[in-house]
Amino acid sequence: MKIAVAYENGNVFQHFGHTEQFKVYTVEDGKIENEEIISAEGSGHSALAVVLANNKIDALICGGIGGGARTALEERGITLYGGVTGNADCAVSALLEGKLTYNPDVKCSHHEHEHGGSEHKCGEHGCGKHECR
Repeated sequence: MKIAVAYENGNVFQHFGHTEQFKVYTVEDGKIENEEIISAEGSGHSALAVVLANNKIDALICGGIGGGARTALEERGITLYGGVTGNADCAVSALLEGKLTYNPDVKCSHHEHEHGGSEHKCGEHGCGKHECR
């Protein structure tokens, strides 16, 4: 099984359609056997879904994701775990343990909110201010 995480600076990237890289985990018998960072090779839901399919990805962990991307992943048989925040390695470990908190109805969100007095749009990047659940 291969699991990809929309990835930035060790964390789950929060806007699938703009991710620049994925961290890919190869899992055998419930254990991570290999990890690698791959380039997203573009942007947009169709291009990213093709990259994942070409790399034989079975599951994707990401933050926000739009309807078109959800459809593109579904058409390629890639299981989606969206609405995830925090450390990428922690998220994959939680998935393998059956403890990953995710939102099956996640939608891409571009709202602004604050983290520690510094306002920014988390939908545009992984802010690193969240914990793996």
